[in-house]
Amino acid sequence: MAGGEGEGAEAGAGASEITLEYTPTWIVASVCSVIVVISLLFERLLHRLGKRLLKTNKKTQYEALLKIQKELMLLGFISLMLGVFQSATQKICVKESVMRHLLPCPLQSSGNASAKYGAAMFTGMVGGARRLLSGEGAVDDYCLRKGKVPILSLEALHQLDIFIFNLAVTHVVLSLLTFVVGVAQTKNWRRWEEKIQQSDHNGPQMIKHVQEFKFVRDHFKGHGIYWRIFGWMRSFFKQFYGSVTEEDYTAMRLGFIAKHCRGNPKFNFYNYMIRAFEVDYKKVVGISWYLWGLLMIFLLLNVHGWYVYTWLSLAPFILLLAVGCKMEHVITELAVEVAQKHTAIEGDVVVAPSDDLFWFHRPKVVLYLIHFILFQIAFEIAFFFWLLVAYGYKSCIVGKHAHAIARLVLSIASRILCGYSTLPLYVIVSHMGSSFKKAIFDDNVSEDLVNWAQSARRRKGNKKTNADMATPSTDERHGGAVQMTNA
Repeated sequence: MAGGEGEGAEAGAGASEITLEYTPTWIVASVCSVIVVISLLFERLLHRLGKRLLKTNKKTQYEALLKIQKELMLLGFISLMLGVFQSATQKICVKESVMRHLLPCPLQSSGNASAKYGAAMFTGMVGGARRLLSGEGAVDDYCLRKGKVPILSLEALHQLDIFIFNLAVTHVVLSLLTFVVGVAQTKNWRRWEEKIQQSDHNGPQMIKHVQEFKFVRDHFKGHGIYWRIFGWMRSFFKQFYGSVTEEDYTAMRLGFIAKHCRGNPKFNFYNYMIRAFEVDYKKVVGISWYLWGLLMIFLLLNVHGWYVYTWLSLAPFILLLAVGCKMEHVITELAVEVAQKHTAIEGDVVVAPSDDLFWFHRPKVVLYLIHFILFQIAFEIAFFFWLLVAYGYKSCIVGKHAHAIARLVLSIASRILCGYSTLPLYVIVSHMGSSFKKAIFDDNVSEDLVNWAQSARRRKGNKKTNADMATPSTDERHGGAVQMTNA
């Protein structure tokens, strides 16, 4: 009986943790086949999508696709590192008292905290499913034998891996959807551009009072501090409806052409903006190093009772409103400058683009802010659904239910506002600076210019090398002089 019980217990223990040594080969082969087939199908899908983009001459979208593939490769490497080093983390032992600080969830009772925490850590280690790379059983109670606990359990490593992957995929997908919505909001601009291209401006130009132009009349109401405050308030609310009108588009288009391509009045401003925006999208869709740093800070601050995530959810929404208000106010300042400098205008209103209209005199700052906003919103959405699936809605790590729902609603509202208003504003207003982007040239012209610049640098380098070889050094000149003196 004792032997039978021992064998049964041993069999039960073995059944609870079956290794590859005792796993049927057909199960191993089947599971690996499914994983490989799914991976190959996804890889071929990306390959065909890339070939289609190149075939339709959409090189910018193709480069964005390559950026997404790099992000996926980085995620795979992060997952690999978490799997390879999980056995090492099990051997990093700390005192149990260290693990009681900065917790996302409080311990239930102080009297039994030690026993509960030790049991929870042991259960997490035994219940961990990712043991293929880490080895078996030997590290399970490595720290417990020393009277300590491992710094991170296998289950926690597995959940962290899932969360990072979920965050990155959510950021890429939501950025893509926001980009599509933002471009769709510019469909009226295409119609306005076609209307301008078909019109004939060779006739006589009429002279009008500056207040007769609707662009000036809508944005300029008067002088003084009262009207300046009114201009900011109008800019704030205008981002929620009709952010760019036909008069705004026409005035900014003429201002850009007058500053950067005066000799080409039929320049297609709409196509230039979309090409430039596609280039900027390549930067937005990725996760830069500083965003990974922010992620580490967000994870650090997830402490019970601090409610940091509740305040952090307000940051992108407030920042999004500030960016939209600033973009609208740039258009207002362009109109105010025209009204202050001119009494009457011949022809159409032509604004004067300048870097002074933007924060820190750099239009590119807006792109960095939008990048941060989109990542922060993706973090909020991915974090909420990850907690919902991993721990359930009633888990203490979710926090107060009202706060969690408010954060989710605020994040979704921010995404909608960004795609509907802020991104279209950025698409056109970002070109009201003092310089233009290389997207002003076609792809073929850009490649020719880059090749010409590289060839010029190589020729300059070769000439400098030949000149250095032909010019004698100081020692050689001095030695020659000494020889002549001795002679």
